[in-house]
Amino acid sequence: MGTQEKRKSERVEFSHRFEAQMMSIDGTWRRACVVEDVSKNGARLIVRDSIEGLHLKEFFLLLSSMGLAYRRCELAWVNGDQLGVRFLTQAETQKMKRRSASQHA
Repeated sequence: MGTQEKRKSERVEFSHRFEAQMMSIDGTWRRACVVEDVSKNGARLIVRDSIEGLHLKEFFLLLSSMGLAYRRCELAWVNGDQLGVRFLTQAETQKMKRRSASQHA
């Protein structure tokens, strides 16, 4: 079964480059990227700079230069310079925070 069949929602591809930024939750790193396609649940990104050593469990995908439009994401897969990201819901984000807090207590 290929990746295409596993998708839960239809993806939209852009006819022109859609520039965006990936940024860590704590703001310690940022990477320029291009959004290749997007769906209700996630997106496929192309990143030119290295992501080696970056914490990608949870990060922001900034969709506007002012940072007013963004999605909270987690890494789904990596294939060379391409990344698959899954958009996190507010409920998932809260669950991750509670789990992290209980592990550090």
